[in-house]
Amino acid sequence: MKNQLLGRVVLPSILAFSVSLGASLGAAMPAHASNVANVFTPETGQTSIPMGAAQFCAEQVGECGRNAEPVAVQALTDARWQQLLRINAEINAAVIPVSDQDLYNTVEYWAYPQGYGDCEDYALAKRRDLIALGWPPSTLLITVVRQTNGEGHAVLTVRTDRGDIVLDNLRGRVDMWNDTPYLYLKRQSQVNSAQWVGLTDHRPLKIAVR
Repeated sequence: MKNQLLGRVVLPSILAFSVSLGASLGAAMPAHASNVANVFTPETGQTSIPMGAAQFCAEQVGECGRNAEPVAVQALTDARWQQLLRINAEINAAVIPVSDQDLYNTVEYWAYPQGYGDCEDYALAKRRDLIALGWPPSTLLITVVRQTNGEGHAVLTVRTDRGDIVLDNLRGRVDMWNDTPYLYLKRQSQVNSAQWVGLTDHRPLKIAVR
């Protein structure tokens, strides 16, 4: 995703990926929070859909639309936690990061990755694979964020009873949303995956000096 929406992803070295993968698989499951206001990303209401998401929904009609029985949160058991770690690691390892401009010769294009893809393609693949494992679609939300360098990025937000958890290809981690260094802007609606809602993120954001 580019500055319009998502930032360029840099291909990690094998060593860096191995360290990241090991850290991810060894991550501890989040505990039940005493302050639920901090573990769920606040929503502001319906907002504009990213152009790549609109294009994806137009081409993959069956992948977008109203959820017949939306589930607010998924109970995070140890087995479910291990699924998040495994899917995040598998997709991150299977896909080589390439910009939409280099891959499709266009600024923004969302698609399931075929060995190569941009950050939103990683998120789409993770969402697809988790749905196949029985996760409710309404708890798996493609999310647009801003990095500390000002560039856009996309991650997958997973809504659980322990809070909003983020699967990321850039950092290679599975973290609580409020433990990530991103500014959260918008994400898919839980009611309708073809609609998007704005997010409020009042955490201080450290901007990298170029």
